[in-house]
Amino acid sequence: MRHFVGWTLAVGLACNAVSAGDWPRFRGSHFDGISAETNWLGAWPGGQPRQLWKKNVGTGFSSVAVADGRLFTVGNNGKEDRIYCIDATSGLEVWVRGYAEELEPKYYEGGPSATPTVDGDRVFTLSKSGRVLCLEAATGRVVWERNLAKDLGLASPDWGFAGSPHVNGDLLILNLGLHGVAVKKLNGESVWQSGKEASGYGTPVPFTSSGKNALAIFGSKEVWAVDPQTGQALWHFPWKTSYEVNSADPVIVGNQMFVSSGYGTGGGVIQFEGGSPKLSWSNKEVRSHFSSAVAIDGFLYAVDGQGGDKDSKLKCLELATGKVRWTSPASETGNLTAADGKLIWITGRGELIIADARPDKYTELARAQVTGGKCWTVPVLANGRVYVRNAAGSIVCIDVKGSGPVI
Repeated sequence: MRHFVGWTLAVGLACNAVSAGDWPRFRGSHFDGISAETNWLGAWPGGQPRQLWKKNVGTGFSSVAVADGRLFTVGNNGKEDRIYCIDATSGLEVWVRGYAEELEPKYYEGGPSATPTVDGDRVFTLSKSGRVLCLEAATGRVVWERNLAKDLGLASPDWGFAGSPHVNGDLLILNLGLHGVAVKKLNGESVWQSGKEASGYGTPVPFTSSGKNALAIFGSKEVWAVDPQTGQALWHFPWKTSYEVNSADPVIVGNQMFVSSGYGTGGGVIQFEGGSPKLSWSNKEVRSHFSSAVAIDGFLYAVDGQGGDKDSKLKCLELATGKVRWTSPASETGNLTAADGKLIWITGRGELIIADARPDKYTELARAQVTGGKCWTVPVLANGRVYVRNAAGSIVCIDVKGSGPVI
């Protein structure tokens, strides 16, 4: 194990409560890909946003978590994964923690896929091989670590484990095995596990099913509703793809769950009222390879297309019916988030597009090339800054703070 501690800023950073503008985990504070921020710039003077800083963190597709002034992400240098803690404002390195991990490129660049999760004064990470680390957020000191795949004899999916860690009370829950594994977040001690089959690639998403707390866990062949405390399956619904790649997180609105996969599969809405899931509708309008949809006011906004697909489009669908309301002009694929009635789309070739989140028509507010290379990683808006990352590991921080307060 290698431990690299940066400049003395690490000593002075204390862990405070997560602010309203923070983004402490994959898909944000509400697990839906939507930021609560307002008064941020959706268009830029001269057509080009202002870059605040740029830093390389190694190959990979881990997005960023932002909490208490710090940014956390993971990359690979060809021999080891490195967990980075970076000052979110300046881009200066606070600390780095490394551990041996293969790059494992397979039809793509390789490297880590899961995003760190910040919980109070701790940060949790998951590697492609199933190694879980719990670190002190301020210093990078390892509190505990386990290779859960090895310890529990779990099969690995073809492209390695990718779902980000989920904190549920005193438990840490991960998409490993048939429909999840839970350990105590305090010390990593096992609590429950499901079957040993290869998992899906999505991150657990909390919701309520028939009045019970549940997690939606996208497995390799179905989507599961799981009791987070016991691991008991409340219900499941079959969802198969050609290569058993279910990687875009389910989107839950009331008693409706939208799921979508690539390789020609498409998407659909599962009604699960009463604990008896039924398919309400399905079509091939949104084939989500890895980009999760966002749901706003009864409409779904999602990227339709495979990785590297130059004919990918951003689409708006009615949640109730699956009817397409509009389709953007073609662009390379990419990933999506949203805030304050606007969509933030980073295309596969590094163009940042801001569009209105309105169902009547596609309205593009701004477009700028912000980073080269392949961009499959979801962009993050936090505290008036947008962070984008490409596969080679270049993170670019862009100033979008407006004149008013950013919450």
